[in-house]
Amino acid sequence: MDTRVLQEMAVRYFLEVARCGSVSLAAERLDVAPSAVSRQIARLERELGTLLFERRARGMALNAAGELLATYAKRAQQDVERVASEMMSLRGLREGLLRIVCTEGFLHDLVPVAVARFRRAHPGVRFSVEVCSQREVPLRVIDGTADIGITLSLTSHREVRVEWRTPAPVRAVMARDHPLAQRASVSLAELTPYPLALPGPDSTLRQLIDISSSRQQLQLSPVFCGDSVDALVAFAAAGGGITFCGELAARNRLRWGEVVALPLRDREMNERHFEVQTLAGRSLPQAACAFVASLRDSLESASNGEDIAAPA
Repeated sequence: MDTRVLQEMAVRYFLEVARCGSVSLAAERLDVAPSAVSRQIARLERELGTLLFERRARGMALNAAGELLATYAKRAQQDVERVASEMMSLRGLREGLLRIVCTEGFLHDLVPVAVARFRRAHPGVRFSVEVCSQREVPLRVIDGTADIGITLSLTSHREVRVEWRTPAPVRAVMARDHPLAQRASVSLAELTPYPLALPGPDSTLRQLIDISSSRQQLQLSPVFCGDSVDALVAFAAAGGGITFCGELAARNRLRWGEVVALPLRDREMNERHFEVQTLAGRSLPQAACAFVASLRDSLESASNGEDIAAPA
């Protein structure tokens, strides 16, 4: 086995195919011909003396050997990034790229505001932000495609380190003139006579609602369904009905006085947590540590009633 192949372009191509599950998609993202990607994968398998993928009709999936190589390659990539960050710090620089992945509810306000706040003190740091499902956020952190994950969590992951965690109960969100808007709290049973706007069936929020409804033998018939938290809250703000989300996701409209967010007394609606996640065992770049600290300070200030967008 010629292990020098592990330090070459073939590994970069291999990782992209592993992420995309397809040679053609990987080639598109790498901006090279698919044949070039196929040659590099074939060379890697030849030099290592083993197949790395299962070839399927609709793409390629890592086999056991491929999973081992992917784990090694991702960790090696992260080590290079960490050393580069530390070297820049020794030179007095404040540069680099932070990759954040978050759920859709945090994309419209929380993350961009936190990034803008951070860059006032660290203008040389660049950011990339991708949105994905709640289930995918820790997976992106684990596979090394994101430095920081920002999500709502119901369960823990052994390979994820939780940098900051706080309860994120589900709220019933409605227009200020809704008949229930003056209540101190409500239950799902009290909401069933009113029009409801619910997230799609694949969201964990919808699953919580369905579990609680099933336990109480409630029939919820939504008049509006959608995968966008912002769309659901906008529907509620327009007087269309009641929806459900956390206060962070609806913070702008709450601040503008368009909606109210009432606590729910149902126990399942109080079992979620907001988490800032990184890869367990990884030494984060200095900029990532500083951003996590800045985000934590901002969220703690917000929980005390301060404006998260206020200058640091």
